[in-house]
Amino acid sequence: MIPLLSVIVPVHNVEPYLTECLKSLAAQTMEDFEVIMVDDGSVDGSRRLADDFVARDSRFTLVEQQNLGPGPARNEGIGRARGTYLAFADSDDVVPPHAYEVLIAKLGETGSDLACGAVRRMVDGVLEESILHERVFRRPVLCTHITDKKVLIRDRTVWNKVYRADFWRRHGLRFPAGIYEDVPVAMQAHVLATSVDMVDDVVYHWRRRDEGETSITQRRSQLPNLHERLTAIRSVRAFLEDGAPELLPEFDALVLEKDIVFLFQALEAAREAGHDLVPLLGLADAWLDELSPRALATAPSLRRLELHLTRRGLIDQLRAVRDFRRSRLDGTRVRPRGFRTVNWYGDYPFFRQRRRLGIPDDVYDARDELKLIARVDDCAWTGTEYRVRGEVSFHRVDRKVGKVSVWLSDGRRRVPLEVRRAGRYGVSVGIDPRVLEGGGPAWRLMVKAETRGLVLKGWFRDGDAHGAWRFSLQGWSRSGMDMPQ
Repeated sequence: MIPLLSVIVPVHNVEPYLTECLKSLAAQTMEDFEVIMVDDGSVDGSRRLADDFVARDSRFTLVEQQNLGPGPARNEGIGRARGTYLAFADSDDVVPPHAYEVLIAKLGETGSDLACGAVRRMVDGVLEESILHERVFRRPVLCTHITDKKVLIRDRTVWNKVYRADFWRRHGLRFPAGIYEDVPVAMQAHVLATSVDMVDDVVYHWRRRDEGETSITQRRSQLPNLHERLTAIRSVRAFLEDGAPELLPEFDALVLEKDIVFLFQALEAAREAGHDLVPLLGLADAWLDELSPRALATAPSLRRLELHLTRRGLIDQLRAVRDFRRSRLDGTRVRPRGFRTVNWYGDYPFFRQRRRLGIPDDVYDARDELKLIARVDDCAWTGTEYRVRGEVSFHRVDRKVGKVSVWLSDGRRRVPLEVRRAGRYGVSVGIDPRVLEGGGPAWRLMVKAETRGLVLKGWFRDGDAHGAWRFSLQGWSRSGMDMPQ
């Protein structure tokens, strides 16, 4: 009987974790599947544990091969897969019980080529947010595409997904040898898909190993791993240049946000151990040469400082900046400099020594990173008007806001409001509903704040969520909740 789903599991020296992984697959709420385990030359007890599952569950099969790596192991499993759908699971991870049922149900509903979902990181038995997938799966979106939903550029793993097998084979998708083999394939699938379904359900638990062999991702600051990561980056960039060049800025920005950190860690560790830095600095140049000049120039200012110091081989200074970043959990401050012409610079190490060190001013320039924060804390009907209280401030700027203007806008009309100030950031306004007559069905509460050569505009958001506040003759709403007067 042909199964609905084929799950491919590469296995290599994962004895402490394999049983938990296989049990999670056996416990899936949808039962019509096969699990194809590919033993990639294990030398511990993994083969014995896999054999035990084969003996007691006919849905599990085991294939053996010499140690070729996870990519060839997955390819071997795909060649034997019979299912309508394909999924991948790493043998040290855990798949939540409803994962495949949820993903396949969406594909059956929409006809999309792949469905993907949220991930949690397993750290010492506790589930945490996967930093790799942050901001991706906040809400479900069906029948979308990476060129429309560019946040999917952050979704670079294959195991939080279900693919249509005919889609996979039609495009001849194959995993390369080496490590980080899933990144190029995940990106290719996203671009080649006609449409993609995103669910906000957690469909995968990605483990950080605490015993046995460390995983590939836990050895990511070692020199061979860094070379392999650069190979994967080059592969993805070459594919995007041909197939989806509009995604290159987002991909380069992601490399500078996430991947480059492992290069910094390697440089810090090498300096600490007294190792030769020449090979690492040469690799660092290769990494930075691969990325677009625009991506390097528009990176956040603190990252630009780290990149500048790396490019020049100033590793002691790089370590100081990295220590500064790690110590500032509340974020770094931005301060104004200048009298006639005011600019805003990151208050980072070596700013006052920048000319002696030959660091250009624009490395510290943080004006484009400043954001207006406008939050509503309370809204009440007094019997004659809405009385709104909130706060207005600049993100990362520790100073009193200067002038504040508040108005209502329905997209066509603008109604100015009188602002009362309270303390450094507090504001309050009164809204007479009669001023809304003859206007649109919903009015957005807008704000402009000014201080020291800085002017930013935005709208008030809810104190606990991300939705804008809107007003009408019938009442007000926030984050989708209606609250009539």
